[in-house]
Amino acid sequence: MLFRIYLVEDEINLNQIITSYLEKESWEVKSFTDGESAMSAIEEHPDLWIIDIMLPDIDGYQLLRHIKERHQNIPVIFISARDADIDRIIGLEMGSDDYLPKPFLPRELVIRVHRVLERVYTSSEPNNDVINLSTYILDEGKREVRMDNGIVELTSKEYGLALLFAKHKGQALSRDQIIDRVWGPDYVGTDRSVDDLVRRLRKKLPKLNIETIYGFGYRVPSQ
Repeated sequence: MLFRIYLVEDEINLNQIITSYLEKESWEVKSFTDGESAMSAIEEHPDLWIIDIMLPDIDGYQLLRHIKERHQNIPVIFISARDADIDRIIGLEMGSDDYLPKPFLPRELVIRVHRVLERVYTSSEPNNDVINLSTYILDEGKREVRMDNGIVELTSKEYGLALLFAKHKGQALSRDQIIDRVWGPDYVGTDRSVDDLVRRLRKKLPKLNIETIYGFGYRVPSQ
């Protein structure tokens, strides 16, 4: 599948190297060297963003916030020279799908892009499967959650968690299991992100009964 990837990196040489590696995967790549020009391209709706946290004008977090406000399901990978745990955690909690500290091998970034694209866009073929979850309907093909009065806007991870609960009704899911299925095996951080994600999902899907299993994880009853 031909994916469109937007890269925001102010280091010209690194920008060119990453672009070259991404294009070798037959992806369509558009690159930016500042946050403002990238901000003006948000409505072009690419399939994935790769964003450097430290930009010359606005920081990557601000750009991520604007992207998620307009297109919540678009995945984002952060890259940064600041290998600080707090940067990693803040990015993931704000909705980024992965984080890669500099310096890194361009091939590693390509592998991570492949994994995120596979996780978010699970199939190149239309999938018409729908799953009932309480009073909500999950459309796997469109990655949408619907109810009687329309579509519920969820981020990529919020949808991933809702789908996980829908496919495992009545099953107790540990925080580690949720991290592995929603964030992926490469996630580095604390299980606080799981609790925050559950809190957001409860707010957006108030009719969904998500039970807390203290000291373990969460469960959605089968009935």
